[in-house]
Amino acid sequence: MLLEHILKADSEQYALGHFNISTIDALWAIFEAAQEQGVPVLVGTSEGEREFIGERQFTALVKSLREEFNYPIYANADHTYSFEGVKRAADNGYDAVIFDGAQLPFEKNCEITERCVDYAKCVNPDMVVEGELGYIGTSSKLLDEIPEGVTREEMTTPDQAREFVKKTGVDLLAPSVGNIHGMLKNAQNPNLDIERIRAIRKDAGVPLVLHGGSGVSDEDFKKAIKAGISVVHINTEIRKAWRSGIEDALKRDTETVAPYKLLDGARSNVKEIVAQRIALFHN
Repeated sequence: MLLEHILKADSEQYALGHFNISTIDALWAIFEAAQEQGVPVLVGTSEGEREFIGERQFTALVKSLREEFNYPIYANADHTYSFEGVKRAADNGYDAVIFDGAQLPFEKNCEITERCVDYAKCVNPDMVVEGELGYIGTSSKLLDEIPEGVTREEMTTPDQAREFVKKTGVDLLAPSVGNIHGMLKNAQNPNLDIERIRAIRKDAGVPLVLHGGSGVSDEDFKKAIKAGISVVHINTEIRKAWRSGIEDALKRDTETVAPYKLLDGARSNVKEIVAQRIALFHN
């Protein structure tokens, strides 16, 4: 069961990797990287990625890998911005879902998140439900600057976290602790507020999830995991690696029209990044 794996990570101070996909070659890359290291893994789809690949189709793919190989790989409905979206994710067989109400007023965020928890648990009592508190941007892409509205003043506080978890009943909390979605093009992403992570984990009473992991330094990852992060999301890094693999394949062979041959480099690149991140998170 997914939550048991996360609670074990929380207790033993390592983190599960969460990686987004929209193509099957990336799914295989993530699965193979995790399987070779013998660790559980989460595979996510944003609302845009779900629309592209299909919700039921995605969960069927992940379930088929879990059942055929008897392996702990799980499907997460990443950043879902409405109750209706959470409902679809639960109905279509996702193992986990996050309602992202970070841009809503606190009370409204609590209200909708609690409704999402209630519905998801009715559909599947084992479904893991995550809430988000504190704005970190919305796009997993290369950035010229820190997203507008992401400020130190808007970071999650321990008091907010404690109240939010109490009111909503979420299994996991994604706070704003200096992280941002996306990667800065010409600079390293901001440092994480490690002491804030430690205080939030203590007061929230549930495992924490770090979104916007792409661009975070290895040292910050290690400190954040020791302070209370149990799941780390990576997307922009693997999107960048995937694109690079496609570009290299097109340059090497200008005649090939077989998609699977062109995608092979993308798959290899993604697998390499995922393997590196998994090794770091479980160190």
